Amino acid sequence: MSNQIQVLKQSIQAMAPQFKAALPSHISPEKFVRVVQTALGQNPELANLDRNSLFAACVKAAQDGLLPDGKEAALVKFGGQVQYLPMVNGLLKKIRNSGELATITSHVIYKHDEFKFWVDGDGEHIEHRPLFFGERGPAVGVYALAKTKDGATYYEIMTMEQIKAVENSSRSKNGPWSGPFRDEMLRKTAIRRLSKRLPMSTDLETVVERDDEMYDITPAKIEPEPKIVEKKSKRLSKLVEQTESEIVPEAPVETNADEDVI
Repeated sequence: MSNQIQVLKQSIQAMAPQFKAALPSHISPEKFVRVVQTALGQNPELANLDRNSLFAACVKAAQDGLLPDGKEAALVKFGGQVQYLPMVNGLLKKIRNSGELATITSHVIYKHDEFKFWVDGDGEHIEHRPLFFGERGPAVGVYALAKTKDGATYYEIMTMEQIKAVENSSRSKNGPWSGPFRDEMLRKTAIRRLSKRLPMSTDLETVVERDDEMYDITPAKIEPEPKIVEKKSKRLSKLVEQTESEIVPEAPVETNADEDVI
């Protein structure tokens, strides 16, 4: 395994020029390469997965300007491949750096926290007081909050039932959803849903939607039942036969051979 990791690290080092072309100016390719190499050392299982998917995941992270350090982004197992996964801190970093929002945050609500949400003449309001000392209990929900520079406030509150529906659509239920990144996935789910109502640039939308391929969001194709199709087909054939039998051919028009034809 150590030899495989060493070979991978050398391959990542050789990709430095590609990373440089993709990275924003404030991240040096040397730093990015070191972070990727550290991630490989901390998660040797990645060495057993598809190499091309690993290299592609690293390039995507570089294009988005996020470091796969487990905080801004992560390299995770997705079937037999490596998936680049933007994390909450990475999303918040990109959104803040864009200058389009004043603030944005997201938090998990636990059973023993104090949480209130109400609407009055001044709009929507949230009050969340986490229980810092003591057992907070299981997660019961999650919310995201954003404020624009013109003072408008946006909220997105999700119950665990709604979160479960998103999790069930994931093609990697045994990946980040069940591992140490679960809270990150909860918070990011709320941010992703909230982001659909926020003013965002195209590159920000790209980062937020990077992990859409991890979800089964394509509507299932509904095929008609064979028996119904067969019944309709027989009924249609019978109707055609009946219609044809009712058609009376027009009698030929007799003409006088001596008459001029106009």
